[in-house]
Amino acid sequence: MTQADRARAFAALHQPGTPLVLYNCWDAGSGAAIAKGGAPALATGSWSVAAAQGYADGEALPLDTLLNIATRITATCDVPVSLDFEGGYAVEPDALRRNIAGVLAAGVIGINFEDRMVQGSGLHDIETQSTRIAAIRAEADAHDVPLFINARTDLFLQSKPEDHGQHVDAAITRGKAYAEAGASGFFIPGLADLELIRIICSEVSLPVNAMCLDVTADVAPLATTGVARISFGPAPYRAAMKALTQQAERLY
Repeated sequence: MTQADRARAFAALHQPGTPLVLYNCWDAGSGAAIAKGGAPALATGSWSVAAAQGYADGEALPLDTLLNIATRITATCDVPVSLDFEGGYAVEPDALRRNIAGVLAAGVIGINFEDRMVQGSGLHDIETQSTRIAAIRAEADAHDVPLFINARTDLFLQSKPEDHGQHVDAAITRGKAYAEAGASGFFIPGLADLELIRIICSEVSLPVNAMCLDVTADVAPLATTGVARISFGPAPYRAAMKALTQQAERLY
């Protein structure tokens, strides 16, 4: 299967109401273990990938190291792989395009791409972020790969849960703009209110991705909102490291 075929197969897994569930990995070994468990696709979580290498989240992990990890995952695991690419390790469109070329060379078929200013504070304005998404789409098109751009908004991560209702309209506006710019999906991490998620799913044309941070949770209620993708972010890494610590404690 070609890289383009993998990208198309990955996109087809996003079905509102019967969402793609992604139990996020952080290296080739964890990816292989999750794939062995039956996962039809894999996705990394930036926090987990960085922590596994001894770095903080927020693009502190060197880009070359990240791309090497991505290459090892795609070489090891025979399923589509999406990479959490944070803010693209660049702000300007030309630099973004160069970085995306490296992502595609690693065999990746999708990315998470967030609208927060990774090396600053707040969010990029809608026009700036839309231009950035369009640049990524143009680079992917130049490589003939229908890269799944999962456009993430940090509106909810950067606000208190009791204030989330106030940000739904802004999120919808961003989701629609990102769709026009060439995004493939819309990621709303931090939002847990099922009714608010349902509203966003009904108003944004893109497949919506919600995040669950409880590895023991039943995802069925979340699926009823119309989301097309459910991911677990750093939760799998934290659960695995907790289990490892507990195993060590029994020895020492």
